[in-house]
Amino acid sequence: MRTTSGAAVIALRPTFAEFVLKMKRGAQVVYPKDLAMILLHGDVYPGASVLEAGAGSGALTMALLRAVGPEGRVVTYELREDFAALARANVEVFLGEVGVPLGHKLTENLEIKIGSVYEPVEETDVDRIVLDVPEPWRVLEGAGRALRPGGIFVAYLPTVLQVHSLVEALHEDPSWTLVSSFETLVRPWHVEGRSVRPEHRMVAHTGFITTARRILDPKFLPSLPDRPIMQGDPPIL
Repeated sequence: MRTTSGAAVIALRPTFAEFVLKMKRGAQVVYPKDLAMILLHGDVYPGASVLEAGAGSGALTMALLRAVGPEGRVVTYELREDFAALARANVEVFLGEVGVPLGHKLTENLEIKIGSVYEPVEETDVDRIVLDVPEPWRVLEGAGRALRPGGIFVAYLPTVLQVHSLVEALHEDPSWTLVSSFETLVRPWHVEGRSVRPEHRMVAHTGFITTARRILDPKFLPSLPDRPIMQGDPPIL
């Protein structure tokens, strides 16, 4: 295309990472580098059922919808109706016309509910719980029970004090194991001719990601033998 002044431009559909940084927002968005790590370490896969809270501006919701695909489902809890409406609008803008096999729209797999995820929820046996809420430790006894055994819990938090409270709560509850917390730092590089160096600015801390696996309470599991297992012993079923 050419502008009225004659300059040549190329118009391309924005990538998801580009759209997230420029879309309309009410709440602060989850940045692309964290979205990628949430999907990977949360092991969000095609066909999964995901319980999310809160919707915010919809960046994380869109990432989850793209990951679960046409056979999956995302249910999002949001307290504020204005945030829920904005998230829905952003999802429709970016994913509403994105064709997948057979013309299915990913927005059809999204349900946004006005309510608190700190209370018990209707959903059961979900594969993943992904949270962007201030006090995720309050979810463990309520909505956390909606997660199937073996399912993965993911929480995104801005401060290390919140991470500490969450991790302590996870360790105190025998229904959770494999607790891990980390952050992701991204440093771009300037590469031009002989000038090869890190950029002067980088995307450093944005938030912390904590993951955990839900298991059956150990008191309901078969006990192990008191003596060491020897070769020739029958398998423990």
